[in-house]
Amino acid sequence: MNNTIPRISIKGLHKRFDDKIILDGADLDIMPGQSTTVIGMSGTGKSVLIKCILGLIKPDAGEILIDGENWLALPEHEQLQRMQRVGMLFQGAALFDSLSVWENVSFALLRRGLSQTKAKERAIEVLEWVGLHSIEDKVPSELSGGMAKRVGLARTICHKPDIVFFDEPTTGLDPIMSDVINKLIVRLHKDSGTTILSITHDMKSAAMISDHIALLCHGRVHRQIPANELDSDQDPMLRQFIEGKAEGPINCSIWGKQIEEAIQR
Repeated sequence: MNNTIPRISIKGLHKRFDDKIILDGADLDIMPGQSTTVIGMSGTGKSVLIKCILGLIKPDAGEILIDGENWLALPEHEQLQRMQRVGMLFQGAALFDSLSVWENVSFALLRRGLSQTKAKERAIEVLEWVGLHSIEDKVPSELSGGMAKRVGLARTICHKPDIVFFDEPTTGLDPIMSDVINKLIVRLHKDSGTTILSITHDMKSAAMISDHIALLCHGRVHRQIPANELDSDQDPMLRQFIEGKAEGPINCSIWGKQIEEAIQR
């Protein structure tokens, strides 16, 4: 019997905004060193799930356990202290326009008081790891979209976190750069054994970077399977999403109505 405690354990997570239920009792376990990707339609709560874990959004109910410790029950200063173990690659890289590339990459280290010399050395080391050379003194406005995404990845791992979150890591990238980012994520997982939670609707990316796949639908994790079973699993909801069919148990008309209402507002 495996008694290993999950690195991340989500239990009965609920979140609603006004009358719209986003998470409706979501449960998810991610074991140490595992790379899990949450898939699902746009607007189903994937980003909300990650933001709840990161403390950016407060859930209405439920537990978020990291190594068995309920982070939601901790005082804010202790939550912030523990967040130093975490890295996050945001969807648009989210670089600071006023800082140089190396200052962006080593931002967490500079905040901890590391000298600028040491921080820049570490930034250059990590930039080379993601395939970027001699750009440390540039500013974000001088970078292409693919370069900015790799700088964002370098910043994510610069302080050597043991948990990393990826929010749509290939969104907005061409197929070749998407492959570059996917391979870097795979390399990160292989080289460091980092626990990874990603969210995406890019099935090629999900299959490539994941040990496990979890389908988020109707506010809950409907199904979680090993990534190598993705093609053979016959769950109707999972097959509908993977095959991109409008007809099926996932009621697409609900989301279409919500989009229409949002446009009218």
